[in-house]
Amino acid sequence: MRLDSGKYSIALDSGERESNLRFVSHAHFDHISGVRKGKEALMSQPTKKLIEERKKIDIKTCCIPEGMELLSAGHILGSRQLFVQGDGYSAVYSGDFQMRESAVAEKIKTKKAEKAILDSTYPFPEIVFDDKDETIENIQKYVLSKGDKGIILFGAYVLGKSQELIHILNEVGIKPVVHPKVSKLSRIYTDFGINLEYASVTDNESEVEELTRRNFVGIIDPRSLLEAKMNLSNSYGKRVFTAVATGFSRIFNFGVDVSFSLSDHADFVQAMEYIDACCASEVYTLGKNAEIFAANLCKAGYNAMPMKEEMSL
Repeated sequence: MRLDSGKYSIALDSGERESNLRFVSHAHFDHISGVRKGKEALMSQPTKKLIEERKKIDIKTCCIPEGMELLSAGHILGSRQLFVQGDGYSAVYSGDFQMRESAVAEKIKTKKAEKAILDSTYPFPEIVFDDKDETIENIQKYVLSKGDKGIILFGAYVLGKSQELIHILNEVGIKPVVHPKVSKLSRIYTDFGINLEYASVTDNESEVEELTRRNFVGIIDPRSLLEAKMNLSNSYGKRVFTAVATGFSRIFNFGVDVSFSLSDHADFVQAMEYIDACCASEVYTLGKNAEIFAANLCKAGYNAMPMKEEMSL
């Protein structure tokens, strides 16, 4: 997707090659396809460090052009929105965002803009997440209640959700054992002032051995969850409880013992809060659910439409 602001043709989290400015909102893989070794891009410093760790390349960041501003998106560490101010117009691209506060991401900052371009991860009005504080409390109660009964294994995205889970577990005195990929990314969180306590074989194998002598809590990529459950059950001869923490638990059955709708995205209600905070008179939706999201926003009274491949301001 490309946003034409006159002087700049801005690629929005995409590999658009005809642009002269590339904006990267955050470091999840579905938003960094346009990042190339040695090519400049507009992004936050935490996002730069996270992408370099994930893609194993050195990347360059460019200065923020006049009339543009990076605003915290509240999604994961380093996530940013792009605000563009020109002659007679203003626009903001949200990227992935959430309106609820997270202990492992900067609080979202909103700014008035005539046009708002929104992520469309959750386009349906009926998908509304539980109160976040209650969800966190339920996760903590669950792990404390199962701790003497067996191993607890969470499936969570290695970037963003895993770090949030580590923090949630730390609050009740639990240091989880995490996959090496989670550990490498969590170190960057620590570098930027977010303290996380966890153990990984790549950092301290003896600490992991000590923690796994008793029941423990583990965090792993969800794609490996069921295989890891079988391996741990066979290795330790214990029951292994499985859990996921994702907003997609509102849509999909993950085949685990328990699901928590802990999301770092905005649901439909939060999307409306965001539009109202921006005072946007025009809303453009972006992503595979763009048409559904725009239609549902129109039903809710907003002037919304799917964004085209290129949009001029």
